[in-house]
Amino acid sequence: MMRRTSLQFLIAVAVGGSAIGPVELMAQGSASKGRLTLKGYDPVAYFTDGKATPGTTEFEYVWDGLLFRFASAAHRDLFKADPEKFAPQFAGSCAMSLTRGLKIEADPNNWTISNGKLFVFAGPAGPEKLLKDPTAALAQATANWSTLKDAPFQ
Repeated sequence: MMRRTSLQFLIAVAVGGSAIGPVELMAQGSASKGRLTLKGYDPVAYFTDGKATPGTTEFEYVWDGLLFRFASAAHRDLFKADPEKFAPQFAGSCAMSLTRGLKIEADPNNWTISNGKLFVFAGPAGPEKLLKDPTAALAQATANWSTLKDAPFQ
């Protein structure tokens, strides 16, 4: 009786393990794409269209461990050709929160382009605050980014 139960248990584990295996592989595949940046908004659209525009899963690209979505193949291709130009600074973290030593995911609807770089913010006051004294704010944000880059969002 014990042997039969053990055999049934082993079969159940083997069958269960093979059913779980593909799910685990799918989850790993998603994680290997990278963290979704800008909550899926198209980074190129800020420059070309002057507005926050949602991207789609149809047009994705992974760069520097981050997953970017685009509204069109043309935007994806522009990004691929020069990601440094279009990628948000601080990997999509709120630039003003970084000045205070906090890593907070930004709302992609709060943004500005300064010195040809895209900055995003957690709240609507962020762009105005940054533009009041961009040199000081960005120096502090950059200094804090070096220690907060790999930290989780708060």
